[in-house]
Amino acid sequence: MMEKNIIVTTGIYDLIKEQIRRKQVSKEQEERLNHELKHAQQVLRRDLPNDIVTVNRRVTIKDLQTQTESTYNFVSTGKERRKKGKYSIMSEMGIATVGYKQGETISWPFDEGTKEIQILKVEML
Repeated sequence: MMEKNIIVTTGIYDLIKEQIRRKQVSKEQEERLNHELKHAQQVLRRDLPNDIVTVNRRVTIKDLQTQTESTYNFVSTGKERRKKGKYSIMSEMGIATVGYKQGETISWPFDEGTKEIQILKVEML
């Protein structure tokens, strides 16, 4: 199933491109990201809707297999503090959900296998 086009800022677009270039993602993730970026809508930061996953947002995600919910505070790469619940937008969950909006369901090739996840809530940090 093909997801809707993601919406990202140019800065995030460039960050994802860099992750791919530096081989920071699996082959499967790379193919998926290249496809997403090809069809992505790039917007200015001020034009990004509030319900889109991006940097400086608190995102609640549900794993549809296990029915467990997790909350991630996505921050810029240098500000990652996992013990404090702050995850880089380029972490595995960040890169899987960036550009998607609240309510969307994604099937993503995580390192430990493909998972169906749903974005339950996106809030400003």
